[in-house]
Amino acid sequence: MYNDVIDLRDFYDTPMGHAAQSITRRHIRNIWPSAAGLNVAGIGYATPYLPPFLGEAERVFALMPAQQGVIRWPPDTHHQSRNVVSLVLEDSLPLPDLSIDRIMLVHSLECSEQSHKLLREVWRVLTEGGRLLIIVPNRRGIWARIDHTPFGHGRPYTIGQVSRLLRDTMFQPGESVAGLFVPPTRSRVVLASARAIEKIGIQWFKTVGGLLFVEAQKEIYAGSSASTVAVRQKSYVHLADGTKRLAVTIT
Repeated sequence: MYNDVIDLRDFYDTPMGHAAQSITRRHIRNIWPSAAGLNVAGIGYATPYLPPFLGEAERVFALMPAQQGVIRWPPDTHHQSRNVVSLVLEDSLPLPDLSIDRIMLVHSLECSEQSHKLLREVWRVLTEGGRLLIIVPNRRGIWARIDHTPFGHGRPYTIGQVSRLLRDTMFQPGESVAGLFVPPTRSRVVLASARAIEKIGIQWFKTVGGLLFVEAQKEIYAGSSASTVAVRQKSYVHLADGTKRLAVTIT
């Protein structure tokens, strides 16, 4: 079950939410240091993590599942910013095939009741060689055990579980790391030390961070069992150099 969008917004307005956002943004930037000229989409509640790509990527927008609800982003504080959020069905994204270069799932996969369908839709809309970044609660971390944060809801994962799910849906798992080692506390003293705690955790306690960051690349020619992935349509994409590549749409 998805968290309510208002609860998510309110969490990120707290000191604990600010700390989680700051740390998570650093991990995202380490994995995706640049998105210049790319189309970037966030699915779930990704808006706290998309601002660094504004002004850098060709296009940045957010897709919020109907079960979660939607709020405007960026905030229309001065009536000058254009809304780039859409309410969607997670198994039917309103995007063309092969249209997005980078997709980030945040507050999404752990809440989805149809994770395979969600990832198949992500596969469909990613460009050839497109990359997916999944951010989910770590089953071994303390954040998944505390229900007063959004990361304490839904299904937490291990890296092995995420990797198997990715391979089942025609993705090749790549870089993975655990992060968010600061405890989910309201103590301002502890939260003020979040960056130092993160450095210690990365060096000495690598498997018990509150979140997992798992990047994956779309596979075009991956094998799959008929029970897992069915090919719905084959077509060819014509490239600028005159060649063509096979594109496969899955169901």
